[in-house]
Amino acid sequence: MKHLLGIEHLTGDDIRRLIAYAGHVKANRGDDIKPLAGQSWAMIFTKSSTRTRVSFEVGLAELGAKSMFLNSNDIQLGRGELIRDTARVLGRMVHGAIIRTYAQADVVEFSEYGDIPTINALTDEEHPCQILADLLTIRELLGTWEGKKIAFFGDGDCNMGRSWAWAAKRLGFELAIAAPELFQPGPGFLARLGEAPVTITDDVEEAAHGADVLYTDTWVSMGKEDEAAERLHLLEPFQINDSVKALANPEAIVQHCLPAYREKEITEKILEEHAAEIFQQAENRLHAHKAILVELAGEYPVEYAPPRA
Repeated sequence: MKHLLGIEHLTGDDIRRLIAYAGHVKANRGDDIKPLAGQSWAMIFTKSSTRTRVSFEVGLAELGAKSMFLNSNDIQLGRGELIRDTARVLGRMVHGAIIRTYAQADVVEFSEYGDIPTINALTDEEHPCQILADLLTIRELLGTWEGKKIAFFGDGDCNMGRSWAWAAKRLGFELAIAAPELFQPGPGFLARLGEAPVTITDDVEEAAHGADVLYTDTWVSMGKEDEAAERLHLLEPFQINDSVKALANPEAIVQHCLPAYREKEITEKILEEHAAEIFQQAENRLHAHKAILVELAGEYPVEYAPPRA
């Protein structure tokens, strides 16, 4: 791997390797191994962030690298400089780039012109870093994702819904996306996805029945604020609540990639009952991000032999 642009671009073996190393660095956090010592990474964020920014900055520091946080007002991108020109400059100065922005095309273009490892830290198309943290959490809590059913509720055509669809295709677990027709993945995406163990429905009970993981995300993502009233109205029946939880497997876990808006996509009661799982998921962003950084830098410590296909 040279870049992490999306789950779409990974193989199942890539995902399993990253999860294995994320588990390793989590178990050995605090060791004195600094595989990225002497490196500097740029963090280019045009979307605000809590978990992504903190986990990458802490992760880089723990791996021995320096981070440089740049929002659009800090650099000439905010004044119209082309992404390719920014990439050509930074590619000569830093060792890698972590980009959180709106357009997937910007991350792809940066990776093509920067000639340095490039990480998609969220775009409107995909959120691969979150998915890797989620898979680590599922492995920790359920032992495996194999043979499990994951049910996603809400805006199924958001970056999380699409990323989960790619993960299901690559790893073979069952995914049910419950969303109103207006918020279901479109025919273009489904044609690109091809054959996959993914069911898309507007039937909440069908999606929840027998699920091992109940998953949701905010209904009004950044950049969608003007649509808030319509979204909240249409998505109201897709809330994770006691009725939905009762249809899942008795030992089902609940996941939310945060920030959470209680009594909208999830009830206060369900969130607090499953807070330990949800905030374990949030913590795992750090460990997943460290695994991604080490993989892209090609600097696995000699003490660790990553599983290979």
